[in-house]
Amino acid sequence: MMNNRNQITPSFPLNLRGMKGGYQTSIVRNEKGLALVMILILSAIALAIMAGLIYMITSSTQISGMQKRYKTALEAGVGGADVTYQFISLRGDSIDTASLISIFHPINPRITTAGGVSGPGGCSGTDISGSTFYGLEAKLKTPSTSWSSACDKDNMSITPGTTTSYDMRFDLGSSLYPPTYRVYAKIVSTVEGNSAVDRGLLGAGVVGSGSGEVKVMSVPYLYTVEMDAQNLANPSERAKLSILYQY
Repeated sequence: MMNNRNQITPSFPLNLRGMKGGYQTSIVRNEKGLALVMILILSAIALAIMAGLIYMITSSTQISGMQKRYKTALEAGVGGADVTYQFISLRGDSIDTASLISIFHPINPRITTAGGVSGPGGCSGTDISGSTFYGLEAKLKTPSTSWSSACDKDNMSITPGTTTSYDMRFDLGSSLYPPTYRVYAKIVSTVEGNSAVDRGLLGAGVVGSGSGEVKVMSVPYLYTVEMDAQNLANPSERAKLSILYQY
């Protein structure tokens, strides 16, 4: 009996080695260069960590320096505020103000009437009794509602070098103790009261009070004062204060 089935002879040799399911497979077992890749990744991570640490150290140093400079300027502003209180307590009296300036002048030659304690020129105000005052005396004795436009009321900005933008100026420090800080003071608002009309005897004093005596309630003056302290050598080192002073 003859087998009529056709037999197909392949035209290429079959290599049964490495065959799986009729398909030839290839397994990659070469690991050369993997260690280099891992080293590069770890190096990049270490570099990022080191850069972050350097940035943190540098930033903390800069912030500490900024805080130190600001604190110094702030202390200068507080010192200038104490001097300002002394002039406010004189209520603008020309004789007492000149006397206080003569006391401060040997310590700080720049504290002079012409240089820093005069108030804005052209400023005028009227108190409750109808009396008119000028300059710094107007700001100390009259309510801000009566001030003229030259008094620059309710304007809290201070421009160094512009004398009309502040009422007082003090220099704290000297060439022997640098840096020198210049402090500006400006009264931007005044609420009139009845206190500190003079520095004589107040109330009953040494006189025996009668049963029918009525004591007047003391209503203090309220001053809103703006302060600006800055380093003369580096004006960017500055501090500002807003003060509500009751007298």
